[in-house]
Amino acid sequence: MKHPESYKGQEIVVLGLARSGVQVAKVMHNLGAIVTVNDRKEKEECPESGELEELGIKVIYGGHPDDLIHSGVKLLVKNPGIPYSVSPVRKAIELGVEVVTEVEVAFHLCKAPIIGITGSNGKTTTTTWVGNILEAAGLRSIVAGNIGTPLCEAAIQADEDDWMVVELSSFQLKGTEEFRPRIACLLNLAETHLDYHGGMEDYAASKAKLFANQGEGDTAVLNWDDAYCRSLVPYMKGKLLPFSTSEELVEGVYLSPPYIADTEDTQARDLVYRDSEGQVSIIVPVEEIGIPGRYNVANAAAACAISIAAGAPVSALKGPLSSFRGVEHRLEYVAKKDDVSYYNNSKATNSKATTMALTSFQEPIILIAGGLDRGSDYMELIPVLNERVKAIVTLGETRHKIEQVAELAGLKQIAVVDTEEDAATTLQSAVKQAAALAEAGDIVLLSPACASWDMFSSYEERGRIFKEAVHNL
Repeated sequence: MKHPESYKGQEIVVLGLARSGVQVAKVMHNLGAIVTVNDRKEKEECPESGELEELGIKVIYGGHPDDLIHSGVKLLVKNPGIPYSVSPVRKAIELGVEVVTEVEVAFHLCKAPIIGITGSNGKTTTTTWVGNILEAAGLRSIVAGNIGTPLCEAAIQADEDDWMVVELSSFQLKGTEEFRPRIACLLNLAETHLDYHGGMEDYAASKAKLFANQGEGDTAVLNWDDAYCRSLVPYMKGKLLPFSTSEELVEGVYLSPPYIADTEDTQARDLVYRDSEGQVSIIVPVEEIGIPGRYNVANAAAACAISIAAGAPVSALKGPLSSFRGVEHRLEYVAKKDDVSYYNNSKATNSKATTMALTSFQEPIILIAGGLDRGSDYMELIPVLNERVKAIVTLGETRHKIEQVAELAGLKQIAVVDTEEDAATTLQSAVKQAAALAEAGDIVLLSPACASWDMFSSYEERGRIFKEAVHNL
């Protein structure tokens, strides 16, 4: 798209309200565009629209009228979660109207260099860690995007001395054209969101757009342990700075000594950085990283590589890595009841995320899993269920699928919770059944391997209800 200022006096449509839609509409209106906002919800369900109407912005509720998109519309900015199959988006594409997400608009407005972080798992933890590290290093940062301040709002506030640290989803990246982060990080790639993308090819291509416009002076931070990330190396145009937990690197952030696959060894390890001249510096002993799990060591390595690329000295990294206690709903410790520990990992919306959570503990685990059925068969869970899980409680649309996978994994203790009077009661029942299966020293882990939308409005709601249920045991 062109710079937002060039749409002065031209018609644009913002599809979907929410926080990002409101901010885009306000920004474009203030720049002189003729803005129409459309949301399929009714007016009483859109309290945020009042401030737009007070500014004189037209808001259309209750569906998508046929004449919303026409040849006079020059730009459609859509909420990232709205699929490309809805009629206004399809019509815009047919008419040659540009279709972008807020990320593209914010990029053109932002004076600050941007750090873009994406991946199937670990985005929020890594993004939060980077913000903390940069602040500890005396570098000004604004955490925005999926977490923190809405991106357009942050872009207007930022100046050249800031770092804009942005968590980005595949939905957001798919709607970009010229977006160019100074530092771009791809953490990993797993099978997820295929109902939106229609397949892995489109999902992977959307993630890869993070690097599409990078060039000299930019940095690409890639997970050297992920086969897809490594496949992108020949296409990188900026400086490559990898991270790894299983291999020593010629340059980058890695473990010394590296992890050995599928082992339970307790050997002492350090997270280290090797610079372009071969000098190796110890960042932090792994045992001092503030949150558990091998995958969080990988997240820490990514955060270090990003922060070093942004100018943080190695000496500034250890403190934030050690003091960080995680993000809500991501392997979050909840409580101990009758010597059983409860953890909330509601953000685990795919099998890989659940696998990573299960491998973070040595204790016997009672797993609570299940949710929205997006067509996955969950067969990849069989090895980790067999090795790590003592018992399982399943719920949601996928409860019987996961029950069958648990049976194939050889689990003898399987409880299936059918949907009760409401979602909260169903999850509360699952927690009670998990508690009944647990013994002293065990862990009860909510790590659903599924999205939440079959029963809950969000993974956050699911996680909050789980925590309430635990505290009420």
